[in-house]
Amino acid sequence: MSFQFDIAVLGGGPGGYVAAIRAAQLGFKTAVIDKDKLGGICLNWGCIPTKSLLRNAEIYDNLKNHSADFGIKVQGLEFDFSRIIARSRDISDRITKNVELLVKKNKIERIKGFGKLSSKNEIEIIDDSGNKVQTISADKIIIATGARPRMIPSIPVDRKNIITSTEAMILPVLPKELIVIGAGAIGVEFAYFYSVLGTKVTIVEMLDSILPIEDTEISDTLAKNFKKRGIEIYTRTVVEKAELKNDKVKVTLNIKGEKKELFADKVLNAIGVTGNIEGIGIEELGVEIFKNHIKVNKSTYETNIKGVYAIGDVIGPPWLAHVASHEGIHCVERIKGLEVPDIDYNNIPGCTYCQPQVASIGLTEAKAKEAGYEIKVGKFPFMASGKAFAVGEREGFVKLIFDAKYGEILGAHIIGPEATELIAEIGLAKSLEATGESIFKTVHAHPTLSESLMEAAAAAYGEAIHI
Repeated sequence: MSFQFDIAVLGGGPGGYVAAIRAAQLGFKTAVIDKDKLGGICLNWGCIPTKSLLRNAEIYDNLKNHSADFGIKVQGLEFDFSRIIARSRDISDRITKNVELLVKKNKIERIKGFGKLSSKNEIEIIDDSGNKVQTISADKIIIATGARPRMIPSIPVDRKNIITSTEAMILPVLPKELIVIGAGAIGVEFAYFYSVLGTKVTIVEMLDSILPIEDTEISDTLAKNFKKRGIEIYTRTVVEKAELKNDKVKVTLNIKGEKKELFADKVLNAIGVTGNIEGIGIEELGVEIFKNHIKVNKSTYETNIKGVYAIGDVIGPPWLAHVASHEGIHCVERIKGLEVPDIDYNNIPGCTYCQPQVASIGLTEAKAKEAGYEIKVGKFPFMASGKAFAVGEREGFVKLIFDAKYGEILGAHIIGPEATELIAEIGLAKSLEATGESIFKTVHAHPTLSESLMEAAAAAYGEAIHI
């Protein structure tokens, strides 16, 4: 094996392996280094396996609560929790093996081990025993080490009773009660999954609403749905501490100055993530750090050390796999000297895969007003969609926000059936600088859920037909 490369990528997640593949396509002699399976958190312990779990919950929920609506009789319905978990792990394993094959196909050197920068052009490879087994050299190094769940002393994760999303995906037994601390996408998705299967779920969020970065109307609609499911929600609530008491976890809350104690079998810490910056040699090298993440030039993704780059979750929000992948591609293309536009971080879709699904892009209504825009807002409820009626998923709505002066699409917010698929139309429209009028003047197939986007755009201009 050669130890000299044009580009070495440290980390094999959706940022790292994608950057490596694009580098190989562009003719660079490339290596990718990771101590675990390729695919990172996303493919192994995040995006993909959680979607498997959520699909199981969706099917079970529909059969249990809605089969009669479709004239289908189901008797003796039950589920095998261990098989649900096993299916998720099997899907993850298959996809990560496919990534390994892609890396091999592109003639990328796959190096297994922990990588540590010893200089701006060298990476030491350390085995599981902590021994240095080799050193590789590269003209350029791309750090793509990702992130991990953020820990705080008041919520002492033991990975048995107080758990992270990793343990939540492989619990051996369905818990009777689960307290979810943090109501971002991860917390909300697990709350939905376990609630559907019969766990008594409580969500605790420090900010004003669940999914606090979403448009307020979206968050309020999801909260109402969750409460109907029996999920208890505490917002504007601080967790003072979590501690094990007689095989239960006691969680002490501070609700506007008043104390409250909750008890559960399991507590899920879902308060956020922090970059994996420790032990990889960047502090010794002098790489600039900001709030536990690597600081980079967002045009080239180069750090303050020439020839050392960083992409993905390790450089901070938005902590999304699709952002990491695009940053990896962009970084490598800039290294090649290609003229490519900077990534537009105002046009990044965010998706939450509970039911009803939530998806958004761009500014919320409140943020658009704060930015000084005069806006037009169009809403269309799925209750008025023929396709939603036919498939039995009528909850939710599409909300589109436009600049009143020029018709620019400022934001889109969807809660309801296939929201995470529908949002792509608005992403493409925004990237092409389409206007609100161009959306509702585009012929959409009937009957489809995507007609709801057309109708919402028309509603903003007083031209909606079906509301």
